[in-house]
Amino acid sequence: MEKYYITTPIYYPSGKFHIGTAYTTILADTTKRYKKLRGYDAYFLTGLDEHGQKIETVAKENGKTPQEHVDFMAEKTIELWKRMNIQYDDFIRTTEPRHEKIVQEIFDRLMNQGDIYMGEYEGWYCMPCETYFTETQLVDGKCPDCGREVKKMKEESYFFNMKKYQKRLEEFYEKNPDFIEPISRKNELFNNFIKPGIEDLCVSRTSFDWGIKVKANPKHVIYVWLDALTNYITALGYLSEDDSKFKKYWPADLQIVGKDIIRFHGIYWPIFLMALDLPIPKKIYAHGFISIRDGKMSKSKGNIIYPEQMIDRYGLDATKYYLLREFPFDQDMTVTPENFVNRYNGDLANDLGNLLNRTIGMINKYFEGTVDTSNIKETEFDEVLKKLALQKAKEAEECLDNLHYSNALEKIWQIVSASNKYIDDTKPWVLFKSEDEQDKRLLASVMANLVENLRIVAVLLQPFMEETSNKIFAQLNIDLRDWDSSHEYIANRGTIKVGKDVEPLFVRLEVEKELEYLENIIKGKK
Repeated sequence: MEKYYITTPIYYPSGKFHIGTAYTTILADTTKRYKKLRGYDAYFLTGLDEHGQKIETVAKENGKTPQEHVDFMAEKTIELWKRMNIQYDDFIRTTEPRHEKIVQEIFDRLMNQGDIYMGEYEGWYCMPCETYFTETQLVDGKCPDCGREVKKMKEESYFFNMKKYQKRLEEFYEKNPDFIEPISRKNELFNNFIKPGIEDLCVSRTSFDWGIKVKANPKHVIYVWLDALTNYITALGYLSEDDSKFKKYWPADLQIVGKDIIRFHGIYWPIFLMALDLPIPKKIYAHGFISIRDGKMSKSKGNIIYPEQMIDRYGLDATKYYLLREFPFDQDMTVTPENFVNRYNGDLANDLGNLLNRTIGMINKYFEGTVDTSNIKETEFDEVLKKLALQKAKEAEECLDNLHYSNALEKIWQIVSASNKYIDDTKPWVLFKSEDEQDKRLLASVMANLVENLRIVAVLLQPFMEETSNKIFAQLNIDLRDWDSSHEYIANRGTIKVGKDVEPLFVRLEVEKELEYLENIIKGKK
């Protein structure tokens, strides 16, 4: 069985996670589910980055020790991922001994082989980003990444000799043009940060205490990015007594990050791995930002949307569908109340939900719940419908293979739309009233094709919307769920027996009421 190792960045546990953080994890979870359906041994890592000055400061503001703060946040994070049904295989915390011990060994090794040297750093420091910047890198005197205030810092530090690996990194980019996607992120990273020349990196701090100590010089704590990035290998047991997972799963097949941290993953991380003589991940996907209609989400503005707010009111599947369907592969996403309500009522309630309700309702009305498909007669519309369903299933798979999640859902909904049109074209209510035996056979064919299209849709929805997929299978009384079955058409499956009670997949929202609710969230009133 072929392996597939996927990671998200480990998150700073400084406060509640908003839907932007949730989106990254949803992407990874969706990918893992898809790969498992395709027969891969898929392994998914996530976790928490629990060291650094920011954590120390936030903990003090909350009247807690740093360890008390990160313990509390770890508990809340695990609860959230459980509520969102995130199927990770490992959850690593950088305060765990299994991580701290190996990070110290990695630091010692890099120092002993001459990649890390002692010096003194003076520059502008952004605490939220845990990053130093030169004067020329600042934008209007502020952090170029987050736009916050920076502070002039000067302290004794260890440095990593990045310049040593400049040419090797450039060659790697040239030989691996698909290493970073989308291409716009790769070009920006290469042209703005790599090609002009990589500066040596400060990899230790002495001005705060909450971090992993340098064994040879304990007044230094290891820079948070050298600490955090190595979680992808320490979680697998790199340099431990049991490194079987590391040997099995490394290098990572896909690492999903937000575009704000692509510089660390696209420059620092491959260089660290080169220095350790380890393979570099096969692909890093850096998605865009989620913003509100009036600008980027901000705690100071109070316009943060939390996943719990959406899940409580609209359900997990509707929340995931909206994020995955609306977020372009290579752009940012803007959340608007109108867009969400339109997607919910249009795509979920009207298109998919109504298709299932109509199909089961007609089978119960016209065939008392049981259709014999052994002697069906195809309508003039059947062949077109079958070809479209199989073609769109294939295209959806190709989109998933290329991380185009939004496009994959679009292909699936084209099957849904074609099936609704098929009902209008074949007019089953007219066929039912006919006394002609041929029309009865045509009617059976229509029902069989609708059931088959819904089954294919349910198969394709499994990585995205597990609960919805399960409900479709249950109401159709069908359990043929393997991924390959979405690439074949089995309308004449013998006897189809659907459920008597039709349970709506999604109940239409009251537009004005929900627009008001969502506006209140955006304005910080919820």
